[in-house]
Amino acid sequence: MKIIRLFTVTCFVVFVSFFCNKVVAQAAGITNTSVSPYAKLHSVPMGDVKWTNGFWADRFQVCKDSMILNMWQLLDNPDTLHHAFRNFQIAAGLASGNHYGAPFMDGDFYKWLESVAAIYSVTKSKRLDSLMTYVINVIVKAQRKDGYIHTPVLIAEKNNDISQKELQTNLSFEDYNMGHLMTAACVYYRATGKKSLLNAAEKAADFLSNYYKIIPSGLARTAICPSHYMGLVELYRTTRDPKYLALAERLLNLRDSVKNGADQNQDRIPFRQQTRAMGHAVRANYLYAGAADLYMETGDKTLLNPLMKIWKDVVYRKMYITGGCGALYDGVSPDGTTYDQASIQQVHQAYGRDYQLPNFTAHDETCANIGNVLWNWRMLQITGNEKYADVMELALYNSVLSGISLNGKSFLYSNPLAFNKLVPFHLRWTSKIRDPYIGLSFCCPPNVVRTIAEVNDYLYSLCEDGIYFNLYGGNQLSTKLKDGTTLELSETTNYPWDGNIAIVLKKVPKRAYCVCLRIPQWCESASIKINGKNYNEPIHSGSYVKINRVWQAKDKIELSLPMPVKLMQSNPLVENTRNQVAIKRGPIVYCLESVDLPLGDNILNVAIDKNEQWKKDMIQMNNTPILSLKTNATLLPRQNWSNALYHSVSEKKSTPISIRMVPYFSWANRGKDDMTVWMPFRGN
Repeated sequence: MKIIRLFTVTCFVVFVSFFCNKVVAQAAGITNTSVSPYAKLHSVPMGDVKWTNGFWADRFQVCKDSMILNMWQLLDNPDTLHHAFRNFQIAAGLASGNHYGAPFMDGDFYKWLESVAAIYSVTKSKRLDSLMTYVINVIVKAQRKDGYIHTPVLIAEKNNDISQKELQTNLSFEDYNMGHLMTAACVYYRATGKKSLLNAAEKAADFLSNYYKIIPSGLARTAICPSHYMGLVELYRTTRDPKYLALAERLLNLRDSVKNGADQNQDRIPFRQQTRAMGHAVRANYLYAGAADLYMETGDKTLLNPLMKIWKDVVYRKMYITGGCGALYDGVSPDGTTYDQASIQQVHQAYGRDYQLPNFTAHDETCANIGNVLWNWRMLQITGNEKYADVMELALYNSVLSGISLNGKSFLYSNPLAFNKLVPFHLRWTSKIRDPYIGLSFCCPPNVVRTIAEVNDYLYSLCEDGIYFNLYGGNQLSTKLKDGTTLELSETTNYPWDGNIAIVLKKVPKRAYCVCLRIPQWCESASIKINGKNYNEPIHSGSYVKINRVWQAKDKIELSLPMPVKLMQSNPLVENTRNQVAIKRGPIVYCLESVDLPLGDNILNVAIDKNEQWKKDMIQMNNTPILSLKTNATLLPRQNWSNALYHSVSEKKSTPISIRMVPYFSWANRGKDDMTVWMPFRGN
C-alpha cells in the first residue's frame, strides 16, 4: 500500500508540476500555499505587511535592532561553546580546528539566517543584505560536491577523523539541519530573489533523495526532529520539482516502517495510526506541522485524520494555559497504564499523561511552543477554522514570547508556570533564569527570534474571494490578488492591551469581496461598525465573521473585542491546579512576581478573591510598555514549614494585600524573582 501511495503522490506532483512554472514567482508567503490544492487559505507575500505602531511593531523593532545582531555576535564568536559560524568556516577550509557544539547547531544557525531574511523582506537593509551574502558564501563553500552538508562530519573528514560518518545515528540531526537549510533558503529567495542558498538547499535535498533510495532499514530512524518534512515541502513549493514532495512522502512512510520504534520519537506506532500526542514535544509538533504540509499538497486524508485527533488530545488534555507543550523533563511511556513493564520506554522533554500539567517542573520548551504555532498555522491554512488561530495567538503572546527577554538579549529554554527559590531542587534549565547564552542547547534562541521576525506574515490569509484577519496589530498591507487587483488597507489598534481595532480600506477590488474578521473564542460580546453604522448580523465567538460586499476606498471597519479580566480554572483532573485560578485578559495570561509584593510576603500565600475589582495600569519594563493589572487579594496566614510536610490549618486570620500582576511573557525581566501563574481561589 505504501508503494502504491508513493506512486500516486509522485504521479500527482508530476501532473501539477507540468501545469505550473518550474519556479514559482518570487512573491510568496512564509509558507507558500498559493497553489496548494488542499489548502483553503494562503498567506500574503513576504514584505507586503509592515508594522506601523503598537505591540508587534515594538517587538519587530527590538528584533531588528537587538535580537538578530546580538545573536550574530554570539554565533560568530569562536570563543563560545557553540561557535556555529566558525564550524562552517572550518568546514569550508577558511579556518582550521575541530567542531565544537551540539550536532544540531548548523540548523540553529540556519534559523538565525532565516530571521535575518525575514527582517530584510521588510526593511531592505543593505547591511543585512551584505551580511547574508557573506554568510551564505561560506555555507556554500562548506557544502560537499554531492550536496551533503553537516559540519561535524565535514570537519572530521578534513581532519582525517573516521569516527564521524554521515547519517549513522538518530542523534546526528543531519536531516533536521538540512530541513532548516531548506526553509531558510526558501525564505531568503522570497526576500531577496537570490538563488545562492536555494541552490545549496536543492543540492542537499538531492543528496537526501539519493541516499534514501538505498537506505538500509536499520537506519530509518536517522530522521529525528523532523524539520525536513516542512523544509522539503517548502522546497517543492518554491521549485515545483516533484521529487522533493515525493521525498517528503517517502520519508514519512519510512518512519512508519520502523520496527521497535520509540514514543520519544513518535515512531513506536505508525503516524497514520496515532491518536494521541506522545514523546518529545518538539519532535512531535514538528512532525505534525510537516504532515500538515504534506496533506496540503497531496490531499492524503490518512495524514489529516490523525492530525485532527492529536490536536484534540493536545488542546483539550495536554496544553498549558499559555499554549505551552511538553510537561515533562523526564518520564516514561506508557506511564502506569500497562502491566507489560518490558514495553515501558524513557521519554524526556515530553508530552505526559492526560491532564499531567505540573507548574514548578513544567518543561514547556520554547521550541515546542513554536512548533505548536507552526502546526496550528498549517491547520488554519487547511481549514480556515478559527480555533487554530486561537491556539497560535495564545502561544505567540505567552509561551513563545516568554522565551526571550524584552531587550532581546537573554533567553528561556523551558517556560515553567511557577518558580520559587524555596523549591529544594534545581532543574537543569531553570538554575539560570534569562540566560544570555544557553550553552548546552542553543536551539530555542534563534527559533524565537525567527518567529518574532515573521509574525507579520501570519496576520492575513487570502482565499479565492476574500481576506482573513488572523491576528491583530497596527500595520499596513499592500498586496496583489490572484487576478492582479491591488488590495491595500491600514489597521490601527493598541491590541493586545486594547480590543478596539480600526481598519481603513484604501484600494479594493471592484467586485464583491469578503472581509473575514476573526472573533477569538475568549471574546464574548464583539461588535462591528462599518462606516459608523452597526453591523447587525450575528457575531459568534470562535469564528470568522464574513462580510461580503462591494467595498469602496476609504471604507472604515471598526471591530470591538471587549477584554474583561477573567478568572480561569482548569479541568479538575489537572491535579496541580485544582481549586486555583489563573488570570487572563484577552489573549494575555498574567502572573504574579514576588518583586511586586511587600518584602517578606510569600507568593505562595496569595489568594485571589472572586469579587474584587481589577484596575489596568500601564507600566514601563525594560523600556517596553506593559499593561499590568492591580487588585486586592488575600494573604493567607504564615505557617512555619521548616522540617514539616503537613500542618493543621492555621486559626490565624487572613489579611488583605494589594497586588500587581504582569503578563506571563514578561516575567524574570526585573531579576530572578519568585513567580506563579496559578493561585488559590477564594470564591465567597
